[in-house]
Amino acid sequence: MKYIALLILKILRIRIDTKNIPKEAEKCVLLFAPHTSAFDFVVGRLALTVMGVKTIFLIKKEMFWFPLGSLLKSLGGMPIDRKHVRNFTSHAANLIKEKNEIAFLIAPEGTRALNPKWKKGFYYIAQEANVPIVLGYLDYRSRRGGMGPVFYPTNNYEADIVEIEKFYYGM
Repeated sequence: MKYIALLILKILRIRIDTKNIPKEAEKCVLLFAPHTSAFDFVVGRLALTVMGVKTIFLIKKEMFWFPLGSLLKSLGGMPIDRKHVRNFTSHAANLIKEKNEIAFLIAPEGTRALNPKWKKGFYYIAQEANVPIVLGYLDYRSRRGGMGPVFYPTNNYEADIVEIEKFYYGM
């Protein structure tokens, strides 16, 4: 599967940095930004396959119809009912705590549309699970993707988000 993913990315002329994968990516909240189209998911999933990073990710339950649902689950997808989400931060943090090795993949925009105001859930999930936030990226301008810095929440969301967003500026 890794070689097929690599071939598809090569055809798309997207280079993935497989050398600078932080060890923290084994157990973390992995941000996936920017996420402005369904194509980002496809390219991102291919990139993660090439990097060998095991992930779980959330996707609206409406996408889990046959046969797509089986495929999404095999890729690490977890259905979420967005109308009935309660105490999701704790639920997600517990999922991370239960696993020895998992990158909880999340798009901070909370949607596929460009959203300058990110949702805060990723930050609080990392904080509650006591894991770092790894900054994953796809930059279509430079046709590159990979993982950037590892960020440890400091309990000051406002200051921390400024630092995190600096990394993504211009992508």
